[in-house]
Amino acid sequence: MKTNFSSLIVELTGATALVKLNNPDSLNALSAGIKADLIEFFLEVKNEDTIRAVVLTGAGKAFCAGGDLKAEPASSPAEGRRRIKKLHELVRCIQNLEKPVIAAVNGFAVGAGMNLALACDIIIASEDAKFSEIFTNVGLIPDAGGLFFLPQLIGPMRAKELCFTARRINAEEAEHLGLVNKVVPREKLIEEAMEMAKNISRGPMVSIAYIKRLINKSAEWDLDTLLEAESFAQGICMNTRDAGEGVNAFKEKREPVFTGE
Repeated sequence: MKTNFSSLIVELTGATALVKLNNPDSLNALSAGIKADLIEFFLEVKNEDTIRAVVLTGAGKAFCAGGDLKAEPASSPAEGRRRIKKLHELVRCIQNLEKPVIAAVNGFAVGAGMNLALACDIIIASEDAKFSEIFTNVGLIPDAGGLFFLPQLIGPMRAKELCFTARRINAEEAEHLGLVNKVVPREKLIEEAMEMAKNISRGPMVSIAYIKRLINKSAEWDLDTLLEAESFAQGICMNTRDAGEGVNAFKEKREPVFTGE
């Protein structure tokens, strides 16, 4: 698997890939280069069977400061739409990856940086993390899927308040609102995220892939559609080697050893 990217640091540990946005001078703003590298990275992970989980974080004191405001402004609405479409491609890469992606939010996650974290499956935040849908401060709307993810997590009324006001919230409030799964000391952030990724990657990866896919679709589907998809997915899972191993381990009163098959 490729690990050499111009704007990312990629470290492989067992079945987990740790990827860091690596432009700390701009607080890891989503430049065209970072977006392109992230898309390429997630496509690499998609096709790499030895990688079962991803931890996404930022180098320096920020996770991601959102869009690159130092870039040349869009010359037309069509050009602005083209740039956002590239951001959407990145969001879809994360959402469609049939492997868990854990955001380890170290410091600022604002604008598209906050929504990049929300596109991930699990968020662990350091105690000094800060979140903001900062878009109205510069006359924009939340992008990178924020208007989809945020109301699902905290409800439409709270989502409107955060988006209308661009209010900054700390890690404690983010956890209280249900935006993050866990808050940990900064020095423990990567260790905690990597340990969670390691534990998940030991699991039955076929069932984990289907769980992610069906949960991601649950906001769009009615109950009957989801139940039909559930029956299809469960039929496949029941016939995997990992399902057989899980049953045998239960009968033998031991921990299962899953292979992802």
